[in-house]
Amino acid sequence: MPIDVEEKPMYAVVAAVQLPSVSDVEFEASLTELRELAKTLGIKVVRTFVQKRASFDTTAYLGVGKRQEIHHYVNHEADFAELDGAAPGMPKAGFLEIGAILVDHEISPSQARNLEKDVGCEVMDRTMVILEIFHRNARSRAAKAQVEIARLGYMAPRLREAAKLAGPQGRQRSGVGGRGAGESHTELDKRKIRDRIAELQQEIIAMDAERQTQRARRQGRQEHASVALVGYTNAGKSTLMRALTGSEVLVANKLFATLDTTVRALHPESVPRVLVSDTVGFIKNLPHGLVASFKSTLDEALDASLLLHVIDASDPGFERQLEVTDEVLAEIDADAVPRLRIFNKIDHVGDEAAQAACTAALRDKYPDCIVMSARRPDEVASLRQTIVAFFQKDLVEDELFLSWSAQQLRGEIYASCEVLEERADEDGAFFRVRCEGSVLQRLREQFAPLR
Repeated sequence: MPIDVEEKPMYAVVAAVQLPSVSDVEFEASLTELRELAKTLGIKVVRTFVQKRASFDTTAYLGVGKRQEIHHYVNHEADFAELDGAAPGMPKAGFLEIGAILVDHEISPSQARNLEKDVGCEVMDRTMVILEIFHRNARSRAAKAQVEIARLGYMAPRLREAAKLAGPQGRQRSGVGGRGAGESHTELDKRKIRDRIAELQQEIIAMDAERQTQRARRQGRQEHASVALVGYTNAGKSTLMRALTGSEVLVANKLFATLDTTVRALHPESVPRVLVSDTVGFIKNLPHGLVASFKSTLDEALDASLLLHVIDASDPGFERQLEVTDEVLAEIDADAVPRLRIFNKIDHVGDEAAQAACTAALRDKYPDCIVMSARRPDEVASLRQTIVAFFQKDLVEDELFLSWSAQQLRGEIYASCEVLEERADEDGAFFRVRCEGSVLQRLREQFAPLR
């Protein structure tokens, strides 16, 4: 009988330089975010090292003194006693093996190499951490291809530094017998990366074309309204998605739990039928390569008639989240789509009095916003009604006639329209309906030959 062996956790320290232009609040928010990113990877952060400098050290990001301090901690001082909430049975003292230092910026390959040599453990900058999360969580073919492109683009300039760490063997040339003007291993690897990126880009172009064709077919078969949930990662978009659609989508308290776009119908179904999509979350300092690579996962936001911008009302840094989302939406040309601000997680803001005060302040600053909790059914129902009203404002009312010989089509009328009244005479049934003009025209054309 196999024995389950619990995977040994990886411990890490966080290091960051605070520049004069960065406020204490913004700096601490960024550090908190990096620790949450580490948590998503299953990494336990045991200590944070901070240094205030006028600029980053060009050789190794941190100054010499701070590098020595971290080296001493990693190799001599780290122990289990520092861990908060240690699991039962975990030693309370003893040497703690630090597997990585997480840097809260994207640093150059040479800075990473020098820092790794001085500190004595692997260096993962912010971009590398995010790429690793995307790599682990991507599920669809498109998402996997896009992540691989971003990872390869990140790796390519770092191959030379990796070769330096490997020593002379990493710089050998590929000529016969080590002679001649062959490519070095690094140059060969870079060429393979370029070829692989080109191959993946062609695959994505083909997948995009296939997706557009499927979307056109879907739109040709049925008319529907579409809503896209956008916002900062971990703002509660997936919880709201599940509440609005009654579907079992993934809900996890970690960053980037959702990478692939999920589409479900608003429940109970409405007229017109509304499709709701959940998109990848945004984050401060998201690598530009990933913004470009994940543009297709945000296509639902581009195609949507309405965006629900979900914001965590309980996060003291929500204004920064607003700015990040606005910037990314502008980058993908989705900032012109009508938008409704949803301040979620109001139930996480203290007691009832604190929640009421927060709600009043938010509505005063953002007059058209909705303040709610996705875990309160009455508030979800109110949001649903707001969404339905948005799409019903352009509906038309008219009458449809269906002869008795074509009553098998009654179901289509009820599926496509809101039936306000139904009456009958000896020739057939009359339906007073409210629906989109295009739906009404399609039904008239469909029923005409049956008269």
